[in-house]
Amino acid sequence: MLDVLRHSWALLLGMALLMVGNGLQGTLLGVRGTAAGFSAFEMSMVMSGYFAGFLFASRMTPDMIRRVGHVRVFAALGSLISAMLILFPAVQDPIAWTVMRVILGFCFCGVYVTAESWLNNSANNATRGKALSAYMIVQMAGIIAAQALLVIPDASGFLLFVIPSVLVSVAFAPILLSISPTPAFDSTKPMNLRELYKTSPLGIVGMFLLGGVISAQFGMAAVYATAAGLKLAQISIFVAAFYVGALVLQYPLGWLSDRMDRRLLITAVAAMGAGAAVVAALLGSVFTILVASAFVVGGATNPLYSLLIAYTNDFLDHEDMASASAGLLFVNGVGAVSGPLAIGWVLQVVGPPGYFLLIAALLGLMTLYGLYRMTRRAAPAAGDTGVYTPLAMQGTPVVVEAAQGYAAEAAAEAEAEAETETQAEAAPTRQHEQAEQQTADRAA
Repeated sequence: MLDVLRHSWALLLGMALLMVGNGLQGTLLGVRGTAAGFSAFEMSMVMSGYFAGFLFASRMTPDMIRRVGHVRVFAALGSLISAMLILFPAVQDPIAWTVMRVILGFCFCGVYVTAESWLNNSANNATRGKALSAYMIVQMAGIIAAQALLVIPDASGFLLFVIPSVLVSVAFAPILLSISPTPAFDSTKPMNLRELYKTSPLGIVGMFLLGGVISAQFGMAAVYATAAGLKLAQISIFVAAFYVGALVLQYPLGWLSDRMDRRLLITAVAAMGAGAAVVAALLGSVFTILVASAFVVGGATNPLYSLLIAYTNDFLDHEDMASASAGLLFVNGVGAVSGPLAIGWVLQVVGPPGYFLLIAALLGLMTLYGLYRMTRRAAPAAGDTGVYTPLAMQGTPVVVEAAQGYAAEAAAEAEAEAETETQAEAAPTRQHEQAEQQTADRAA
């Protein structure tokens, strides 16, 4: 890990600052939009705009990089992010906010794609797994740290928008001044969705449902908390609980996934998240229960992102994993765009409890579908499954493809080690048999 930090510290520091800025603006807009009188459905449009921009950028950024290079794309998108963050408090209109959120989603995704290609290029086969883990931890830690900034007094109404703008601007300095551009890369085309569904029905259905849950956490948690009457400090703790749970439970669930039927684990984790969401809907007026439920929901949904990708890969050849993952991310993005819209409608019709009821419904559907798929085909043998690789919810196709490459390499190394151990164990037996044969020959 020290080797990874020595070679990638500038990139990781820059990404940490970016995630603080992104995490703060997501929560801040939910609070300020509601205070400005935007309805729940208007806020859902604003929040879904981010994921629409993210979805478009994941396909368009590689072409932009091939045309003008990594540095220009990085700098141009970063400038747009800073400008958009400053404009939000100056323009109090839901349509304008929606357009700006689309631009923000596009720009942040483009920045992530560019930075992740640098990270992948700076790592080798021995360090890629550690680099991915460090990157995921930095992303989660940045979003968690951002929530603490929400309680800074802001009498002018502009300061909390200036802070993420400054953080994003400063984030580019260590990256651009210390990292050389990588060669242009080719983006992977998604696998045909019909073919992907035939390969892994649970993977594609689960990713669509999970997209709605993820966008509800990242985009609408602050809208719900404001509607529920929470104070700023409580909103900060509540939103952070989702990501703390994701960070804490990612590795234990990943360890389990390499040792049991992944469908069973996916189903159990989805059921755990649905149960916690039901508890929050019924007892959310008790703040400690609300925070504990958010911790469990976040701890369930983020590992599900990696689990569904790993489960789908269990039915694929290594050369098909990248295209399948690109398809899964597209489906997840479609679900993420529609998630806030559904949440906004439910908040208006049902009220604050509807937020967690919809999350419970989405995770409950995943649980039921997982149980159904377990009756349709047998699970792959333990020796035929791939290696689980933790991924953050903000992952782009670049980092997912890097993770698949690392998983394939790890699986190949494990297979080679197992074969070597088998040969080593068999060697004494062969020597004994040869000795007995020589003794028998001499006796004859």
